Amino acid sequence: MSDTKARTAEQIEADIAATRLRLASTVDELVDRANPKNVALRQVEQAKSQVFDEQGRLRTQKIAAVAAAVVGVVGMLLMIRRLVGRR
Repeated sequence: MSDTKARTAEQIEADIAATRLRLASTVDELVDRANPKNVALRQVEQAKSQVFDEQGRLRTQKIAAVAAAVVGVVGMLLMIRRLVGRR
């Protein structure tokens, strides 16, 4: 036999009830996380955190870097278009 003490039916039922509560809580949390509205809100907050710092000020270095990248890509596209148009 094993060294564990035999459990009563009441103990087993209490364990099952506790497990059921934990599972219900976990399912509720997962439903909340997967809610499309909540997902969208998290994405908006993440985007804002990329543009604004903790004090609500613009992160000008990041904005300048993105703007420079956009200008670079547009410039390259214009050069490619000009080169292809000459043929």
